Amino acid sequence: MNRTNASLIALRKILRATEMYGRKLARTAGLTPVQIRVLQIAARSDDVTPKQISQGMKVSPATISTLLDRLAAKNMIVRQRSDQDRRKINIIVTEDGLKSISAAPDALQSKYSKEFELLTDWEQAMIIASLERVAGMLDVEDYDAAPVLTVGDLTPTS
Repeated sequence: MNRTNASLIALRKILRATEMYGRKLARTAGLTPVQIRVLQIAARSDDVTPKQISQGMKVSPATISTLLDRLAAKNMIVRQRSDQDRRKINIIVTEDGLKSISAAPDALQSKYSKEFELLTDWEQAMIIASLERVAGMLDVEDYDAAPVLTVGDLTPTS
């Protein structure tokens, strides 16, 4: 097998694993991996703002706004005006949202993170450089992407 095919097969395996995880998550929790990550961040405190979630996930405020709209429609979160600063909106995870977080299967990125952290510094740097190079080859450096292994929910930034 030539190297081009070997690299495409490796990419396809990664995409397939994320797709299968996303389907499992949708079946068990009714949410996407990105939605679960938003809930996890919001559940850390009662005074988390959309901007803080956006910064924590490294995605645009518009992307977070859309995700929050979808979670609110599913009764997973509520937006609540801050008592201290009426201009500030806090994201509160509802009881349904907390149940969904606890029902979610272990995240694929958790497994990846554990294994990645066991690698030596040079191996980590090599993987990062290789993945960034692949992203450049596919011309997707400007895509809005959170550190969540999932398919879909990627929006090019303007």
